[in-house]
Amino acid sequence: MEVYSLRCESAWYSHTPFSGKCRSNPGRASGRQAGDQWRQLGWNFDREAPSAMRDLSAFSASDFDRGAPRWKEAAWLAAKWFFFQTSVPWPSALRVALLRIFGASVGRGVVIRANVNVSFPWRLTVGDHVWLGEEVMILSLAPVKIGANVCVSQRAFLCTGSHDHQKKTFDLVVRSIALGAGCWVAAQSFIGPGVEVGAGSVVSAGSVVMSSIPAHVLVRGNPAQVVKSLEAADMRAVSGESADFQKERG
Repeated sequence: MEVYSLRCESAWYSHTPFSGKCRSNPGRASGRQAGDQWRQLGWNFDREAPSAMRDLSAFSASDFDRGAPRWKEAAWLAAKWFFFQTSVPWPSALRVALLRIFGASVGRGVVIRANVNVSFPWRLTVGDHVWLGEEVMILSLAPVKIGANVCVSQRAFLCTGSHDHQKKTFDLVVRSIALGAGCWVAAQSFIGPGVEVGAGSVVSAGSVVMSSIPAHVLVRGNPAQVVKSLEAADMRAVSGESADFQKERG
């Protein structure tokens, strides 16, 4: 493991990456002087770190198909800023209508709460009676399909885009996401590119799902692992937010 030296005027410190710890070495400065200098952050790297594994200046997404002309994307950004990424309680019917205008396929009885962020609505398909909670992020660089009766809870992230970290050019990689009918993606969960969540499955809060999961299972953790199979009796209403959603649906 590389060890980098930090110099605080005449006091010397060595720092081991990833440990977050420093140890002092004898120098000409007194302990008080060195401590004062360190607290004032008067240190600098004695030498530069090795060259980075990637060159971000070489990155290019020029071959990425955005799926719509620039004017349409600009119009969507304006509509999203005013009607979606706001705490103003616009009715779900209005938000659904706007998604449809910009190319999304949206079913009946869909509830969309405040501050939902959809990148490209023309790549979004939403079934009947879907709930999208506050601050849900849908990065739809590739198609995202959400089945009927799906609940996507607060701050969940459906992410179709990533990068090839093994290439110096950090190439963009996009893959579609599909959520099966009746599943629940709980709060602050992450669904990665290419993932399919089986019908009736539950992704526990804060989980990171990077590979597809079968139907009717409960998954949890980072990376998400199957905890148990779910029987019909286990498919309960979404606790803590069902009343709010049902009230909005009337």
